[in-house]
Amino acid sequence: MPLEEKDGALLLRVRVQPKASRDAVSVTAEGQVRVALTAPPVEGAANKALCGFIARQLGVAKRCVSVKSGAKSREKTLRVEGIGYEAARERLGL
Repeated sequence: MPLEEKDGALLLRVRVQPKASRDAVSVTAEGQVRVALTAPPVEGAANKALCGFIARQLGVAKRCVSVKSGAKSREKTLRVEGIGYEAARERLGL
């Protein structure tokens, strides 16, 4: 499952595609969350854009979303605060 509750926050596992034609989030048939970003993977630009995009999708402040692991990888785990599990599942379409 790409979304789990841990230590009062949510952990969201995503696969990122930088330099896409538009920002978008989708869920594969296997349940993997894929995020396409227009930002390039240079000097943390894609990570910053990812946190901002996920924050907008979930309706939380940018400071509530951070990269927990995978900062230099396409496979990332994000830590999300300020939203419940069910609300996050609904807003991401999981």
